[in-house]
Amino acid sequence: MSVMFLPLRLIPLPVQCVVMSSVLDLAFSRDASLNEHLDGLNHKVFRIHVTDTNAVMFLGFKSGRTWVHADHADEADVRIEATTAGFARMCFAKEDPDDLVFQQVLKLSGDSEAMLRFKKLLAAADLDWERELRALFGDFFGARVAKAAYALVAAEAKVSTTSKDMLQDCLKNIQTPDQQRLQAWQAGVEQLSHQVTKLKAKTTRLEHRCDALQTSEASQKT
Repeated sequence: MSVMFLPLRLIPLPVQCVVMSSVLDLAFSRDASLNEHLDGLNHKVFRIHVTDTNAVMFLGFKSGRTWVHADHADEADVRIEATTAGFARMCFAKEDPDDLVFQQVLKLSGDSEAMLRFKKLLAAADLDWERELRALFGDFFGARVAKAAYALVAAEAKVSTTSKDMLQDCLKNIQTPDQQRLQAWQAGVEQLSHQVTKLKAKTTRLEHRCDALQTSEASQKT
């Protein structure tokens, strides 16, 4: 997924698969403590869709090893979708996948047990994508991918902040009540409600008096 942060339309998808497969396979195979997690994912296939570039890759597990292909004949067990920036936030900024799912940055569907096992594998591996890319493909390539990834994360954060500021400005322009005005309105509503209650009580007493007078007049006539 780390190669996603280069101009993808200029990089053939098979090359992206090679990069991703090399990083994951090396990182997972050199740490024996990950074997249990890998065994639990044996024969599971994950479909990874980068929505803004429409790139699709399949990540699979077999006999403790990983593979990444551009095509896969069978149905994937899990589907993962995010934008390029979304994957950057997960891989490079190391944001919690659960938080990204809650924010709808990352979308998951499929085998829930496989999702949980994959999440545990990633947490246990604690991948440093920049370091792995530098080690496998050289400092120049690794540094460029990392720089692009961090720039995407920063740009998305800036857009998010700008959007919030614009929303606040719009709310102010339409004179949305602030906390103080809301409290004043609430006090006014409570006072009005109290007055309505008192008026209802007075009305009820008057109705009782009218009933009593009518009963008294009827008794006198008889």
